[in-house]
Amino acid sequence: MPREILYYVLLFFVGSVLGWCMEVACKLWQFHRFINRGFLMGPWCPIYGCGTALLTALLSRFTQDPFAVFGLAILICGTLEYLTSCLMEALFHARWWDYSTKRFNLNGRVCANTLIPFGLLGLGMIYFVKPFLFGQFARLDEQLLRLLCVGLSGFFLTDAVISTLTLIKIRKGAALAEGDSTEAITAAVHGALALESAQVRRILHAFPESRIYNSRVARQMRERRRQLRLEMKAARQRARAAVNEREEKLRQEIRQRRARH
Repeated sequence: MPREILYYVLLFFVGSVLGWCMEVACKLWQFHRFINRGFLMGPWCPIYGCGTALLTALLSRFTQDPFAVFGLAILICGTLEYLTSCLMEALFHARWWDYSTKRFNLNGRVCANTLIPFGLLGLGMIYFVKPFLFGQFARLDEQLLRLLCVGLSGFFLTDAVISTLTLIKIRKGAALAEGDSTEAITAAVHGALALESAQVRRILHAFPESRIYNSRVARQMRERRRQLRLEMKAARQRARAAVNEREEKLRQEIRQRRARH
C-alpha cells in the first residue's frame, strides 16, 4: 500500500478523534454534562474523519485560493452531513439530529450554524493541520505506520460492528413500541430500553434530542406528506383558477368599454 494512503488512514482517525472531542465540548457547554457523542463506543466520530480525509484529498489543489477552500469545504461537509443524516434515518428509523428550529436550515439536516464552522475548519485543515500532521507522519517508520493503521482499523471495525448491532436493537425496540407519533415512540423506546445494555443506554444518552419512529409511524408520516402535497397542489390550482377568473372578468370589462366607445 502506498505510504500516502497510510497517511490518509491515520488522518481519518485523527479527524475522528478531534471531531469527537469537539462534539463532547459543545454538548458539555450546551447541557453542562459529559456526553459520549457519536454512534461508536470509542472516542471517535467517523463523519469527521471522512470529512477530514475528503477535504484534504479534494482541496489541496486549491491552496492558492482560500475563498475556494472555504466555499468547497462548506459544500463537501454539508453534503456529507446531509447524506449521513438521510442514511442513518433510512437504516435505523430515527432522526438523530434536527436543525429545523434553527435559521437557514435545509430539511433540518444541515444549517448555517454548522456549515460556516465547517468552512473555517477546512481552511485550518488545508493550511495548518495537513502540513503539520503529514510532516509528523513522514517521520514514522514504515513498519510502525502500517502497524498503527492496521491496529486502529481493527479496533474501529470491531466497534462499528458492535455499535451497528446496538442500533439494530434500538430499531427493533421502536418496531414493538406503541404510539402514533415520533414523540410517543421515542419515549416508549427510552422507557423500554432503559434497563438494556450500557451500549444501548449510551447511544440513547448520546443523542438526547433524537426522534425515533417505526414503520407504522413512517407510513403515517409519508401519508401526511402526500396529503399535504395534494392539498398544496389543490390550493395552487384554486389560486390559479381565481387569478384566471379575475383576468377574464377584467378582459371582458375592457372589451365592453371599448365597445361602448
